[in-house]
Amino acid sequence: MFGEYSVNDNQAGSAGGDPAPVPATTAGNLPPGPSGFVGRERELALLRELLEERRLITLTGVGGVGKSRLALRAVSEAAAPRPDGAWWVELSPLRDPGLLTTTISHAVGLADHSSGSLDEELCAWMADKRLLLVLDTCEHLVAECRHLVGELLQSAPGLTVVVTSREPLGSPGEEVVEVRPLPCEGPDSDALALFRARALAATPQAAAVFADPARTAVAVEVCRRLDGIPLALELAGARMRLWTLEEMAERLGERLSLLSDTRAPLVPRHQTMRTTIGWSHELCEPLERLLWARLSVFSGDFDIAAARAVCAGGPLPAARVERVLAGLVAKSVVLRSEERGAGARYRMLDTIREYGHDWLVELGEVQIVSDRHAHWYAALSEAADRGWLGPGQVDWYRRMTAEHAQLRTALEHLLGTDAEAALGMAGALWFYWFSCGHVHEGRGFLERALRAAPRPGPAHNQALWALGLTALLQGDMDAARAVGERCTRDAALLSDPERELRAAYLHAVSVMMPGDPVRALALAGPRARAGHGGRTDGAGWLLCKLATGYALCDLRRFEEAAEEARSLRESCAELGERWLRAYADYILAVAALGLGEHGEAARHVRAMLSGKRLLGDRFGIALGLDLLAAAVAALGDGELAARLLGTGHAWWRTVGRPQMGSPSLTALRDKGERQARAAIGDAAYETAFLGGAAAPTG
Repeated sequence: MFGEYSVNDNQAGSAGGDPAPVPATTAGNLPPGPSGFVGRERELALLRELLEERRLITLTGVGGVGKSRLALRAVSEAAAPRPDGAWWVELSPLRDPGLLTTTISHAVGLADHSSGSLDEELCAWMADKRLLLVLDTCEHLVAECRHLVGELLQSAPGLTVVVTSREPLGSPGEEVVEVRPLPCEGPDSDALALFRARALAATPQAAAVFADPARTAVAVEVCRRLDGIPLALELAGARMRLWTLEEMAERLGERLSLLSDTRAPLVPRHQTMRTTIGWSHELCEPLERLLWARLSVFSGDFDIAAARAVCAGGPLPAARVERVLAGLVAKSVVLRSEERGAGARYRMLDTIREYGHDWLVELGEVQIVSDRHAHWYAALSEAADRGWLGPGQVDWYRRMTAEHAQLRTALEHLLGTDAEAALGMAGALWFYWFSCGHVHEGRGFLERALRAAPRPGPAHNQALWALGLTALLQGDMDAARAVGERCTRDAALLSDPERELRAAYLHAVSVMMPGDPVRALALAGPRARAGHGGRTDGAGWLLCKLATGYALCDLRRFEEAAEEARSLRESCAELGERWLRAYADYILAVAALGLGEHGEAARHVRAMLSGKRLLGDRFGIALGLDLLAAAVAALGDGELAARLLGTGHAWWRTVGRPQMGSPSLTALRDKGERQARAAIGDAAYETAFLGGAAAPTG
């Protein structure tokens, strides 16, 4: 995450060693390119030109025609890569238009923690960037995308936007490129090449078909009947595992003739695509059709455990779901991928998912399967909450990040059907909102859940506390303090020491950040903790120790702060926890710096940054870079300190509020700058700072 200032093993183990910069990786998050890309030379040549000349390019066409693959290929091969990278935003799973800006911000690495308009923050962040933004699958968000893209293009002259959609945005200056089906006439057509590739992938025996000119002519006719639509060709190619080419041609002809007599007023290519999917549906076993329909409630990708929990029932027992799912994968109805830290993941293309959802409606199961989906992810959120402060923390971070789209879908459903369950789920995800960079989104869900289920109780207190944490990170200290006070009163009524400790942490930090460490120490210090009681390995106790360490540093009681931080670090190490442990390292570094032990401070802050990198904690990385700069400046390396301050500045921009407005954090950063300038002079400082600020944060 902060690879531009990585640290080697030697430096990590040496108290006095300084981190050396290493080459930064190219910014961006483009997904892996599709294997076996076929044809499209003319379209790719056109897009190469447009990417040099135009700022808004929209690829339109029917579902399944290959818009996303073409966009990815074109962007990957762009003649002039943008200095700030190419960023892919998958909008297919997004159902709430209000989360469009949040989704784009998260994709490009802007984990904004400010309480202002996120639209304005995103525009400001992109203003000086030269990047390429791809918004994939926008047809259900056309009006919202048109508005936001217009704002971004106006604010950021170095921005180029590529959109894929079944219809244009209708924006000024938009260049619309219609993606047509593959040419399908003759034995050398692109359509036949794709059909051949997919048939051979399904069965090596298909090679005999394409070695025979007469049978190749039949294959050409199949491609023609499928209108050269890539998804239709892929589905048909997968059928070669079960049928001969001649059987396929005959049955396809019957199916198309039957549907051409219906009264549905579909555009021919839409009808061909739907016909082909319907044909694939008919060829599935009954249990495969049932699973196909039930899987349509998933937005984005999912794992096998979720598929079992959500889709089992009636004639489909949980024990058979994996085998039936494998059948859908073999038929190219479901796509399977392996993701680091998340294992096997499955997804359906939009066109196929939409067909399945229509069948789910016909079955009358939309409500029951959607309920199962929502309650499964609510239970997963509660399990993650229980496991967060333990050895599985990094795995939970990766898993919940992979499930982001499903968590949103589940919360939206529960907010409309089961307010109490929505409240419980939103509160259980406190660590996701607070620690994993989803502050804006979390605050929105928590506020809605609290309005929908206002009754007091443990779930309400937990959600209210989580809301206070989001306000804290957004710098809304008045709101955080008010929520902390209310949480404290409610927790006392519940007679729950853990909730009292959590409320004390929130209240303490809300007064400490604006500059009152004495009050913070009174709220969260050793005497206050002893008065509440509770488990010493619970989140509340550990968070209060963290707040105590910060307050003691602000009061310049560095020996006591170090003692508190060492105790916190030991507790976290026993639990196998990483997020809080890294902040304990931060306090140890601040204390060492205050005691004049600059090499020791650098060692501790490097350990802190290593932990924050694992969990993608942008706020923590920004904090750590400022502190590391102060340590190396004190050691006399003004140039490295300036570069680190520049990189820290770039990371603070992704957080949205430099130094969180805290007087002590600002003073620490400013002291590092003064020392760096004194060591190398203003001109060298500015050069090094700008070099660091240009480093990618993705």
